[in-house]
Amino acid sequence: MTTAPLDRTDESLIALRRILRATELYARDLAHAVGLSPAQLRVLQIVDQKTSATPKALAKQMGVSQATVTSLVDKLVAQKLVERVPSELDRRQTNVVVTELGHSRLTDAPDALQQRYVRAFMKLADWEQAQLVSSLERVADMLDAKGIDAAPVLTTGEIQDARKKNGEAGK
Repeated sequence: MTTAPLDRTDESLIALRRILRATELYARDLAHAVGLSPAQLRVLQIVDQKTSATPKALAKQMGVSQATVTSLVDKLVAQKLVERVPSELDRRQTNVVVTELGHSRLTDAPDALQQRYVRAFMKLADWEQAQLVSSLERVADMLDAKGIDAAPVLTTGEIQDARKKNGEAGK
């Protein structure tokens, strides 16, 4: 009789825990360095790159709900890192623009964890990328994570759980 399946189970759980721990440590380092969560940093980066963006465009690019973006932008506005300004093209829309303080905060921020991942991922062969994506999607399915609001930001806690938002927690 072999114990390989159990060993692989433990190894997979250890690998998952290492990934979760890396995101926790990065979030703590980021908060200490610049006072932002990884999701807030990503919003700031997107707005800075585009000069301005609507909350709807931010939500679409980040792969989260507009309510989540509103919450993130509210926190950035409170810190005076971004401002909401009426659109010059459509008075019904509001644009989010980065402030001087927000721009300077970006220069002080450590390299985002997902950016490190992207650099390493892009170095993989095409078949390795496909295999890794397939494996990660399978893990997400195994954890019943299909309906979870998730941005391409490696973070814990900040992005709202779609199930809780819709009153489905505990199902």
